[in-house]
Amino acid sequence: MKLPEDYEERAGMTPSVIAAMMAVTAFVAVILVAVLILNNGTGSRIKQTDSVHTEQDAPVSVLSDAEREILASGNKLHPEDLDFWDMYPEATEEPEPAATEVPKEAEESDPSKDGKHTLVKYADGSEEWVMMDPFLSKHSYDFTRLVCQSGLMKYYENGKKVSYVGVDISKSQGYIDFGKVKKAGIDFCMIRVGARGYGSGQLILDDYFAENIKRATDAGLDVGVYFFSQAITEAEAMEEANMVIGQLNARRLAYPVAFDMEQIPNDSARTDDLTIEQRTSITRAFLDTVAIAGYKTAIYGNKEWLINRIDLTQLTEYDVWLSQQEDIPDYPYRFNIWQYDLDGSIDGIAGKVGLNISFIDYSEK
Repeated sequence: MKLPEDYEERAGMTPSVIAAMMAVTAFVAVILVAVLILNNGTGSRIKQTDSVHTEQDAPVSVLSDAEREILASGNKLHPEDLDFWDMYPEATEEPEPAATEVPKEAEESDPSKDGKHTLVKYADGSEEWVMMDPFLSKHSYDFTRLVCQSGLMKYYENGKKVSYVGVDISKSQGYIDFGKVKKAGIDFCMIRVGARGYGSGQLILDDYFAENIKRATDAGLDVGVYFFSQAITEAEAMEEANMVIGQLNARRLAYPVAFDMEQIPNDSARTDDLTIEQRTSITRAFLDTVAIAGYKTAIYGNKEWLINRIDLTQLTEYDVWLSQQEDIPDYPYRFNIWQYDLDGSIDGIAGKVGLNISFIDYSEK
């Protein structure tokens, strides 16, 4: 606190002047205080705004001093000028996985998988994949529907049996009790009429034919017949057919008259040198002669014979009796009868007998 003597130097100032100066000083002080208060409030708001902006819009990376200098200089930036490219690892090519599947091209070229070939087995044990003929009708059997009961093969559709079991017989079986054969579940018999000698060429009547066809019919079995041919000309084939027709003596048959020409195992035969064209024309001559007489017709043969020894595309009007001793036949084309066993056993027949399944009811054909 100042005492009155402190103001002796200004003794010349009047009280009114002093009062005016104090008022001005006080006014200036009020203005300064107000300015300070306003400045503090604005600064706080700016800091809050900057804080929000920093939290929401902060850049992922901050430029280094060197990068700022490049920007300030106006030079154009290149990717290699920026350090943040080093944050990411260099891309590396992953090794291709090892191939585990067979290429489609290789599978298509494999005859066992291309669906266009079928395997043919020859008498000497050799095998060959043969191209299937697109002009021949394929069979439509579903062999998962086959059931073998007591050696007899049966075929079902919608739970109903739609097939028929048969035997093929000749003098080799000797005397047959056809009553027992019928009771054993056999529906039909294919009976040999005769044969032509594969060496001599002579026509031979089967010794048991007349007896077999009579007693089989009497026992209620449906009957068909076959002839073992060794014809080497169309004329000989017609001679064989006329022999069959004569022996039938106008007897009606439920099952076909079958033409059977096959290779002779372990020996030479007069038909060995025939061409495919010759065998085909001989087969047609026999079956046409039989058909003119009013009988149903069929070609008997194994897979190799039917595919390689004759031209089935020229014989499509005739039924096929397939001989293939397998659990399931792999013959691709249409056939109606399948001889599935050459060494079957049936009550009423002494020794072995051929067993067959017919997929159609020939009595109604």
